[in-house]
Amino acid sequence: MAIFWNRARSSSSPLLQRIKRHVITGGDYFILSRSFTTLEGHRPTIVHKRSLDILHDPWFNKGTAFSMTERDRLDLRGLLPPNVVSPDVQIERFMVDLKRLEVQARDGPSDPNALAKWRILNRLHDRNETMYYKVLINNIEEYAPIVYTPTVGLVCQNYSGLFRRPRGMYFSAEDRGEMMSMVYNWPAEQVDMIVVTDGSRILGLGDLGVQGIGITIGKLDLYVAAAGINPQRVLPVMIDVGTNNKKLLEDPLYLGLQQHRLDGDDYLAVIDEFMEAVFTRWPNVIVQFEDFQSKWAFKLLQRYRTTYRMFNDDVQGTAGVAIAGLLGAVRAQGRPMIDFPKQKIVVAGAGSAGIGVLNAARKTMARMLGNNEVAFQSAKSQFWVVDAKGLITEGRENIDPDALPFARNLKEMDRQGLREGASLAEVVKQVKPDVLLGLSAVGGLFSNEVLEALKDSTSTRPAIFAMSNPTKNAECTPDEAFSILGDNIIFASGSPFSNVDLGPSLLNIMWVE
Repeated sequence: MAIFWNRARSSSSPLLQRIKRHVITGGDYFILSRSFTTLEGHRPTIVHKRSLDILHDPWFNKGTAFSMTERDRLDLRGLLPPNVVSPDVQIERFMVDLKRLEVQARDGPSDPNALAKWRILNRLHDRNETMYYKVLINNIEEYAPIVYTPTVGLVCQNYSGLFRRPRGMYFSAEDRGEMMSMVYNWPAEQVDMIVVTDGSRILGLGDLGVQGIGITIGKLDLYVAAAGINPQRVLPVMIDVGTNNKKLLEDPLYLGLQQHRLDGDDYLAVIDEFMEAVFTRWPNVIVQFEDFQSKWAFKLLQRYRTTYRMFNDDVQGTAGVAIAGLLGAVRAQGRPMIDFPKQKIVVAGAGSAGIGVLNAARKTMARMLGNNEVAFQSAKSQFWVVDAKGLITEGRENIDPDALPFARNLKEMDRQGLREGASLAEVVKQVKPDVLLGLSAVGGLFSNEVLEALKDSTSTRPAIFAMSNPTKNAECTPDEAFSILGDNIIFASGSPFSNVDLGPSLLNIMWVE
């Protein structure tokens, strides 16, 4: 990132009139703050920093890559080693250190190597953001699983102990009435993307409270590295409304509010104030809701979707990716795309992600069938939904309103040899589905019994979507699926698996998320 000091040669210079100069007076002295211009994408940005302030700011620090001209203009001469090192050499040196320190950075034998990698990368992120993203972009396949799932789950579980330097913003229940002024504490005048969580359902790990901010940081790192979003225009946010995690409530090192979660109108008041505040300062920002528990995910989406530029990643993002995978599976089965409405799909999991995928798949089928009310009603007959209590039917007491449209008719189930609360293995055995879709967050749910039952699928090439993450929460592994069903299946997962040896069947793997 090139940084230049603009010297105005004339008091009438238009540039001089545009650059703000701040004069600080006190006693018998004054300081004139010099302004610098940095190229942010294709547009210049004014930077009111020099000397150590730049070296301590990861947004603008280039470390030893500052040229001698830049060092003179930015008052950096003498603050860096004299040799100017190119960014490529910087990265090469860092990668050598990373490989050497991966093992040394571990906190004992119980500390996974992946967490050591995250810790080293995080240190780089803290001091030199430009170099951090160059490393991430150049090694995205290797480091995406480190900065995001599955390693980010481990990071969130241990975030209070890993915390070294703040990143992003924290809005808490204690900040009610102050959020409108708080948003102006963030230094960026423009923010394009906010990822926000309340920490209530981080991946499949449950309530992690304020430690859930790790998921928003990791998600935005991927957006910057893979989608090219300007890193100075993204903002990870944690809304801390308490936690119901007993372990965190009793942990003296926990960094969040040690009180039970707000609920009802008190909870909504906090989220409402946050949304109003961020859109007041940044009217064009997009806010992504991430890992909110099912109880609130749909309610908040309905509450804000017509008022603000926002979406829920678990409800809508996962659904979009899943639909792409399901349509790809139809083609991989050698069938025409119009056969998608004929697919029999057993879904394990009725949380926000599961219901989001079901709604999207049903709408997609209905459009293919004529896009009318009859088609919409017909499409729901292609889904059998199993949650922690078993098969969901109309006989279920206190059924979740969001799952109600997919509850099966009791008489129809009797004819199929099924009942309310039937186990997943029973459902798979009787339905003989084309697709077994897992969004349960229950690792190993697709047991040998379930996979054996899938052998009787009416499809010549059944599809298994083990989409829960992190990896340990996947419903099954590729090896487990292929060891029982052979290589004539389609396998998709929500997290990458390493060391998958499929030989000629490698194309059966579709990384879904």
